[in-house]
Amino acid sequence: MKIFRAIIIGMFIWVIGVSIYSLSFYVPVLEDLELQANIVLCTTIVPLVWFGCHIYYKKDKTIHGFLLGQTLFSIAGILDALITVPFLIIPNGGSYHSFFTDIGFWLVALELIATAMLYWFVKVYHGVQKTL
Repeated sequence: MKIFRAIIIGMFIWVIGVSIYSLSFYVPVLEDLELQANIVLCTTIVPLVWFGCHIYYKKDKTIHGFLLGQTLFSIAGILDALITVPFLIIPNGGSYHSFFTDIGFWLVALELIATAMLYWFVKVYHGVQKTL
C-alpha cells in the first residue's frame, strides 16, 4: 500500500467533505439543518471516494478496496478528532462523545468503506479478471 498516497487522498476527501457539510448550513432548504447537512454529505461522499479511489488505483492495484476504505476512513476519523470536533462541534454545544456516537457518523463511515470496496470490485478486481 502506498500509505502516503492514501493519506493525501484521505485528506482531500475529508477537506472537501467537511467543506460541503459546513457550507450546506448556509443554504437552508430543510427546517432541520443538521439533517440537511447529513443528506448533502451522504450524497457527495460517494463521488468523492470514487474519485479518490480512481486516483489511488492509477498506480497501485495491489491493495484490496476494503483496506483502502478503512485507511481513508481512519484518516477522516483522525482529522475529525483533531480539527472537526474541537473547532466545529464543541463550539456549537457538541462533544467528542456526541460526534463519535452519532449514527450519521457511522453511516458515512460505512458508505465510505462500501464505496471503496465497490470501486475495487468493479474497476480493479474485474479489470484484472478480464485481462487474464
